[in-house]
Amino acid sequence: MKIHEYQGKQIFAKYGVPIPLGYPAFTVDEAEAMATRLATETGSPVVVVKAQIHAGGRGKGGGVKVAKGGAAEARVLADKILGMQLVTHQTGPAGQKVGRLYIEQGLDMLKEFYLGAVVDRDRRCVAFMASTEGGVDIEKVAEETPEKIITVHVDPITGLMPFQARQLAYALGLHTYSKETVGKFVKLMSALYEVMVKEDCSLVEINPLVVLKNGDVMALDAKVNFDDNAEFRHKAAWAAVFDKDEEDPVELEAKEVGLNYVSLDGNVGCLVNGAGLAMATMDIIKHAGEAHGVTPANFLDVGGGANQEQVTKAFSMILKSDKVKAIFVNIFGGIMKCDVVATGVVAAAKNLGLTVPVIVRLEGTNVELGKQILKDSGLAIIPADSMSDAAAKVVAAVTGGAK
Repeated sequence: MKIHEYQGKQIFAKYGVPIPLGYPAFTVDEAEAMATRLATETGSPVVVVKAQIHAGGRGKGGGVKVAKGGAAEARVLADKILGMQLVTHQTGPAGQKVGRLYIEQGLDMLKEFYLGAVVDRDRRCVAFMASTEGGVDIEKVAEETPEKIITVHVDPITGLMPFQARQLAYALGLHTYSKETVGKFVKLMSALYEVMVKEDCSLVEINPLVVLKNGDVMALDAKVNFDDNAEFRHKAAWAAVFDKDEEDPVELEAKEVGLNYVSLDGNVGCLVNGAGLAMATMDIIKHAGEAHGVTPANFLDVGGGANQEQVTKAFSMILKSDKVKAIFVNIFGGIMKCDVVATGVVAAAKNLGLTVPVIVRLEGTNVELGKQILKDSGLAIIPADSMSDAAAKVVAAVTGGAK
């Protein structure tokens, strides 16, 4: 689960991570009012107008602007940014509509750095990554100059040790500013580790982390992702910061009925039980059809106990994409019996009036009964004996016969 920058900074402030003064705004009038408020509080008319979307690269896309002329200029910039379709390298070509702004004080900076914390699943611990190359895409740094990224792994038993924070501080050259700057960085990292652990985050990122002219260290940006598996511990808090406008409506609909769904950009809808089998299904479609432009349109795991209603719902969600030219149903009947799935597929095909080819591969409990139900349905459902057979038939269905 992702949240906005201003929401992340509110969490940072709760744990003592230094942040600039700033206020969210949802209208142009609010943006002007917040800029006026900041000028009064800071004694400077300079503010930054920031688009709030769940994607990085906002500045390059025109979603972050500095207003040096006070509230009047901030209003003009807010009017341009609010409601714009902001396109960044993380939004895709369609972009994301800006519905919120963050009005923040302008600061005099000496240097920008990168600091992030992620869960290292191989080592089963939190890893801090830091770089002198702040303010740019960390992926680009990792690809072109990986030696500029310093990593420290935190033992979950001891937690972050002060010497580890100092190690990063010296590697970043913060000691060249002052001892106080190093101390402030160590304190910030300790607070950031608390955020990571206590808030059940999968990622916490500050890009850029800045050193100011007075030697202070401050988080100029905030990217916070929560681990969905910990939602039961934070239901009320996470519900309060959840922005439905930033989510795929189909994925939200799937979540509400207990299905795991992720939209993709292909032309073959996938309905599968089990996350592993779903991934394998997407792989085999890609392998068999890539040369013909046949790729998966979604990841959809109906789980082990899906009923007829959920199967019907799954079909309806798949068909919301006008790119879907065929549907691949791939079921291994363990907990979920093949005859139940077959009944659900038939009911869905009749209720929804399916017009795209449906290729069904069943295996497991009651498989023969399931196949018979499909055969007796009278519907143009294409049976398959194996995953490779199904993939070939999917390609043929989409391309009109080419395999």
